[in-house]
Amino acid sequence: MTPSPPSHGVTNGGTDWSSDLHASARLALSCLDLTSLNDPDSEADIARLCARAQSPFGPVAAVCVWPRLAAFARTQLPEHIAVAAVANFPDGSADLQRAVRETGAIVQSGAQEVDVVMPYAQLLAGDERTVALLLQAVRKACPGLVLKVILETGELKGEALIARASRLSLDAGADFLKTSTGRAPISATPQAARIMLGVIASEPSAVKRVGFKPSGGIRTVNEAAGYIALCSEYLGPQALNAKRFRIGASSVLSDIEAILGGKTTSSTTPAATPASAY
Repeated sequence: MTPSPPSHGVTNGGTDWSSDLHASARLALSCLDLTSLNDPDSEADIARLCARAQSPFGPVAAVCVWPRLAAFARTQLPEHIAVAAVANFPDGSADLQRAVRETGAIVQSGAQEVDVVMPYAQLLAGDERTVALLLQAVRKACPGLVLKVILETGELKGEALIARASRLSLDAGADFLKTSTGRAPISATPQAARIMLGVIASEPSAVKRVGFKPSGGIRTVNEAAGYIALCSEYLGPQALNAKRFRIGASSVLSDIEAILGGKTTSSTTPAATPASAY
């Protein structure tokens, strides 16, 4: 059963995120991990990404790139925009040494954040030990950096497995739970978000520290607003900042800028999600 949200005494911080697109757009911008993970990405591509990250309406929270481009990205950004890079991406290999090696490269690059894919196939096979050891090793390899663990919820496809993946990530010291790589057929969904947020909210050691990052398939502010509302519902309105909430996306920035520029283009209805999808 999907965990019910705790009572915070305030509904979404007094904001109806689904109807106040301007407020949703401004928050989404400040919590955006502007991402480019195309296989042929070059320094020129990342220079353009970093320029976009410095929007006329304000900066994004971070850019997310391949480890080989993280050091270059750092040279293209002011200090207040973080650089994140991916490890064990996108396949979620069980190769602990690979995950640690890639994480070490991210640390050496000067990046501030690591987005690591958990070995979800091992979890599906019932091998929790491999999952736990890899995540613990990655955490040890990046002391002081923000660690976001990607669960790949669309492949787990079930409440129990998503909840277990969330708990294993928290036990390993994750700073954020992240839904997806964006490479699986199913990426972020509200159903998966509720499970992950419910686990964070139920853990006394996590509820005031760990953040949530929906990623993959979020293209409009209206879609982002749904996740903003869920984060507020489960973790409280005080969690609606870049230290506790991120959105992993690229195309949503155009919609954010259109809305903040007075040209409302966000879809009036969020994209439908099948009731059975995780």
